[in-house]
Amino acid sequence: MISRMSPGRLQACIHPDDHVHDVGDFLREVGEVCAERSLRLTPLRERILRLVARAERPVKAYDLMELVKGGKGAAAPPTVYRTLDFLLENGFIHKLESINAFVACHQPRKPHSVPFLICNSCGLAVEMEDERATRILSEQALALGFRPQAQTLEVHGRCAQCHASGRG
Repeated sequence: MISRMSPGRLQACIHPDDHVHDVGDFLREVGEVCAERSLRLTPLRERILRLVARAERPVKAYDLMELVKGGKGAAAPPTVYRTLDFLLENGFIHKLESINAFVACHQPRKPHSVPFLICNSCGLAVEMEDERATRILSEQALALGFRPQAQTLEVHGRCAQCHASGRG
């Protein structure tokens, strides 16, 4: 099942049963995870995380800087990048390398690799929960003597809505 976002929802995903989709619930869960791990969820970290979680599409660092610059507690670019690094390292967001943008992670409690489908027409990023794809890539890498440290699998194309409407 694919769920489209509404203003209070996180990015779309496939197999959403164990995912947090409401932005408020997501931020509460991340706060709990930070407390469990003795991490500091500073006001700036929470603000940037909220901006990423509320975004209807993957959001670029420059866009986040503009949004943060316009509000209370503006931050310099290095501070925003350090904040994004913190959120990435702790599994609260994912980075879509091919478009250099960020999306909120649906499962902030558990480390995982997630394949994404990215629409070239509308920019929608769909998080696929398919551990088989991750496992197959890891197994094949290990069979070749390669020791994977991270995986980023991104598939570009057109989403069903854009395809049906003829966009792109």
